[in-house]
Amino acid sequence: MRSMFKPLLCLAASAVFVSPQLMAAGDVAAGKAKSMSCAACHGQAGISNNPMWPNLAGQKDAYLAKQMRDFKSGARKDPIMGGMSAALSDADIDNLAAYYSSLK
Repeated sequence: MRSMFKPLLCLAASAVFVSPQLMAAGDVAAGKAKSMSCAACHGQAGISNNPMWPNLAGQKDAYLAKQMRDFKSGARKDPIMGGMSAALSDADIDNLAAYYSSLK
């Protein structure tokens, strides 16, 4: 029994470290094309000019994708972001995350 536990533990640990990268494997160019509506609050280059809205440039893609999915599902509540994310597909979310994470 003990000999089976160690490989399973290693497999589970590697899934934790690998899956966030795979989760948001999007297309940067498609994300840039989709980002126009985001720019109103988060800035053209992902740098907000209002301290109430976060900078998106340079954030990790897995983090950005998770936050957008949480807004879309209602797990994270914000009336503006809930509405903005409602129409986004999973591919849109991954593409936006890839685009903003590619910015400096």
